[in-house]
Amino acid sequence: EVQLQASGGGLVQPGGSLTLSCAASGFTFKNFAMSWLRQSQGKGLERVADIMNDDRTAYVDSAKGRFTISRDNAKSTMYLQMISLQPEDTAVYYCAKRGFRGTVVDGRKYDYLGQGTQVTVSS
Repeated sequence: EVQLQASGGGLVQPGGSLTLSCAASGFTFKNFAMSWLRQSQGKGLERVADIMNDDRTAYVDSAKGRFTISRDNAKSTMYLQMISLQPEDTAVYYCAKRGFRGTVVDGRKYDYLGQGTQVTVSS
């Protein structure tokens, strides 16, 4: 059974930092591209960052220069380091496994999403 367990969210002041983790199990983690998605209240899922199985990365414009996605295949864990957080970054953040079917976000298909971790940026 595929499981994606996101953690590390919380309340942070504007300009602050957080690092999210995603512990994966039930599949061969190193073989799959992974992504961080987020959903703000009242909005749809938004892709934030991708990391391929060869460690290539991609970011949406709002994340470039502030967020860093990484993975540790030995630990089957993905990370998202976030700095200079702003109120507009407030959302539930999900880790997601790329697949050939499933939820479509920004033209990419995800067959599994984790349960999400809340990030709130507020003073």
